[in-house]
Amino acid sequence: MRGWWQDLTDLVLPADCAGCGAPRTALCPRCRAVLDRGVPRRVRPSPEPAGLPPVLAVAPYAAEARELLLAHKERGALALAPVLGAALARAVRAGLGRGGGAGASGGDRPGGPGRGPVLLVPVPSARWAVRARGHDPVRRMALAAAGELRRTGTPARVAAVLRQRRAVADQAGLDARRRLENVAGALEVSADGGRLLGAGRVVLVDDLMTTGASLAEAARALREAEASRRDGGTAVYRAITREGREERWMGVRRERRQWVRRAPEKVLSNALGRVSLAAVIAAPGDSFEKNRN
Repeated sequence: MRGWWQDLTDLVLPADCAGCGAPRTALCPRCRAVLDRGVPRRVRPSPEPAGLPPVLAVAPYAAEARELLLAHKERGALALAPVLGAALARAVRAGLGRGGGAGASGGDRPGGPGRGPVLLVPVPSARWAVRARGHDPVRRMALAAAGELRRTGTPARVAAVLRQRRAVADQAGLDARRRLENVAGALEVSADGGRLLGAGRVVLVDDLMTTGASLAEAARALREAEASRRDGGTAVYRAITREGREERWMGVRRERRQWVRRAPEKVLSNALGRVSLAAVIAAPGDSFEKNRN
């Protein structure tokens, strides 16, 4: 009911810009340009959690971009969803265009034959957060992004197959290590999700990446579901981070163990990789890779 009422209010009443407060416009041209003109780039948190797929973001999480995401997520500015979805679609398209991460081929490029449609898998919000907000902001943006991708020639749909299997605490205020501990093992794929995921190229989507803990956990759940489906229901993935070191132990099968240094996504994607990449609207400014051109 709250979401429906907010949609109606946005249509009838004048609003100030959600990004900068300019009067009588839900989104001023300057703030829109932050999203429309942002060039999607690879982002890497430091430290980088094991199992994190390649992540692309459109804008640094600061100033106007931060205010727009907060307005959509926390203040119910639902009219921003199409603009945010279009920016998210650009990040997805850019990721596929640069190879799509694990297991991609030339056919993964937008407009090419590919291996089925692009499946946008939103990282689920906690149930208490959805109840408090009256809507699921990431799923709403994913739906808008899928529509934008289809409009520009890339077959896409949303596959909301992830769900929380246990409660998690609010991530705000937690450092990188505690965020990993908070979400470790918290997500799972729904009963029929594995079948849905087999129909296309999987791209994780979220509004924001900070430490990468949520995206890494979502990727783990997807890989585990895929491995379980292939192996008749036996999960074969696990990852343990050794505190205080940059080495990570990966057990892909019980008889295969190895230490991996600074390249977790390569080992995991080669072993159980159906997650092509992840795309977000924003990330910390210092996580953006430098443009080498």
